[in-house]
Amino acid sequence: MKILFVCTGNICRSPMAEALLRQLLKQREVEGVEVASAGTAAATGEGASEGGYLVGLECGLDMSSHKAQPLTEELVREADLILCMSPHHVARAKMLGAGDKVHLLGEFAGRAAEEAEVPDPFGGDLEDYRYTYRTFSELMPAVIDRILRPHG
Repeated sequence: MKILFVCTGNICRSPMAEALLRQLLKQREVEGVEVASAGTAAATGEGASEGGYLVGLECGLDMSSHKAQPLTEELVREADLILCMSPHHVARAKMLGAGDKVHLLGEFAGRAAEEAEVPDPFGGDLEDYRYTYRTFSELMPAVIDRILRPHG
């Protein structure tokens, strides 16, 4: 299974979500799941944002090798599940052919629609990035449980 996280610049939210899900899958000894991320307005090759990188270090996530990539038809086609941070990311993935394999991350994890977006910490302070990390920490166990369920 290939999971793709999508945000805007692919330097804050989606790389943090990618790194956290990888870490949790490894801890649970889940094999056969590939995780990647992309951005609807990403500059190819850009590293993780400073705030995201620092909070990642605080939380044991290694984002040192992250390189941003734009969301493309090929990435959409190759993914089995696409999890987005905001409705406009979902809309962009659908424009690229995602169909019913794209979801708002929070909704996929069981949150109500009005609580399903993950706010963008870009331009904020470290506490904004910590809040984003805590949000992902709350959502990812439900994501893992759902993908491991038959016909998840």
